[in-house]
Amino acid sequence: MTSTQLVLLGVVVVMTLAAAVLAAAETAITRMTRSRATALAQTDPKRGPRVLRIVENLERDLNSIYLSVNIVQTIQSALVGVLAAALFGPIGLVIGILLNVLVLFVIAEAAPKTWALQHTERAALLTAPLIELMGKMLRVPARALIGAANILLPGKGLKKGPFVTEEEILALAGEAAEHSVIEESERVLIESIINFGDTIAREIMVPRTDMVTIGADATVSELVDMAIDKGMSRFPVYGENADDIEGVVYVKDAMRVEREGGGDSKVMDLVRPGLFVPETKPVADLLAEMQSSHNHLAVMVDEYGGTAGLATLEDLLEELVGEIHDEFDEDIPLVEHLPSGDVLVNASMNVDDINDELGLSLPEGNWDSVGGLVFGLLGRVAVHGDSVETEGTKIIVELVDGRRVVRVRIVNKEGSA
Repeated sequence: MTSTQLVLLGVVVVMTLAAAVLAAAETAITRMTRSRATALAQTDPKRGPRVLRIVENLERDLNSIYLSVNIVQTIQSALVGVLAAALFGPIGLVIGILLNVLVLFVIAEAAPKTWALQHTERAALLTAPLIELMGKMLRVPARALIGAANILLPGKGLKKGPFVTEEEILALAGEAAEHSVIEESERVLIESIINFGDTIAREIMVPRTDMVTIGADATVSELVDMAIDKGMSRFPVYGENADDIEGVVYVKDAMRVEREGGGDSKVMDLVRPGLFVPETKPVADLLAEMQSSHNHLAVMVDEYGGTAGLATLEDLLEELVGEIHDEFDEDIPLVEHLPSGDVLVNASMNVDDINDELGLSLPEGNWDSVGGLVFGLLGRVAVHGDSVETEGTKIIVELVDGRRVVRVRIVNKEGSA
């Protein structure tokens, strides 16, 4: 072996070790959460703050690490090929490729990444200086390459580099639940939180036809009687009709007035300003607005200014934690499995929810509920006994109330229901 080949061999060894260190650094820093890094900064005041800085600005240094890994592995692979060809001739190239794949995978990928997974905090502390150094050295070329990649992507590209998608988070949560790392209830909560951001108010509101309201000319005593009957603490107050919502009345105000002998006074005297929002408002924004404005009830308004429905804080929380039943709620199941294999479904259920619960593929369209789906497919007002078929599923109208579908029976021909 000549002196040149010895130099090449030394460079290959150095590049392999460098690739191993960078692989451990990449794994450690991507596995380090902000809360974990904060705790590390408190327990190790000398080295921990550096890890925290990296985690707080991950996109700034991570792309540089990816680029350095690519550079080191490319150089190592090229030199192994050159050295093997010089030592063994044409067959040496094949030998070099096989050795390179095996060595690089074991020494520079699997082993360091496994060690970093097992000792994440230690690996992060040891490699943090290197990560910062690579970040400073390769930040500009990494940004330039990311910019070039964004030009090749359809649309305007991304301002930042790699990111984690919602689908990846859900898949990770599902895998964690499958291996008992987290409880199934925790997985469901994670999925609900992610879906919460994609939900709009119209999908969770109580529709106008189901709203319990009281007229502005009703007396306080009538309001108290209604509250006792319905088990509610707040009521929207309307003027001429349900599209003319004046505000909201609190039952506690009415009880105080009645106790003081004002039972014959008008409800309108107790009306408080209501919160009115468009029915297309994202529920995450609605929750924040209700918290900041100290409102427990919001009235949804359609594009024509009419009343579309209402939503309460309980409706919003149920999107996250599931149905919340109190002592006044009637325990009527939304989904009831029949011995025949058919399923009775409340027609007000959201199409996405019934798809998830029964494993169906009911189509989406200009409707939110199962009843809306039936109306859309029929093209007319439904009557008892009507049926529609879509995506291998037969839906039969079981109960109607006037022009409204109340309950349907689902017959899944594929047997997944």
